[in-house]
Amino acid sequence: MYSSSDTISTARDAIMVMLQIGAPIMLIALAVGLVISLVQALTQIQEMTLTFVPKILIIFVSLIFLMPFMLSTLVGFTRGLMDTIVAGG
Repeated sequence: MYSSSDTISTARDAIMVMLQIGAPIMLIALAVGLVISLVQALTQIQEMTLTFVPKILIIFVSLIFLMPFMLSTLVGFTRGLMDTIVAGG
């Protein structure tokens, strides 16, 4: 039978996997946003669409390159979760 510590451990693992999958994309978006903001401040161009288009393009490109890592991380977590379910049942 599962105890509360098993549930907490599984929830902690799920949060760590979520951070491992989401953090690289979010950090890339943050870096691109900072660079674009710096360029806007230096050139005094205050166009709203200037921030969105490059950021979206960079996020899509980084998703393409990071997808194998993200998928392997999620598959590893899912396999571990399924092994835990099978062992407990």
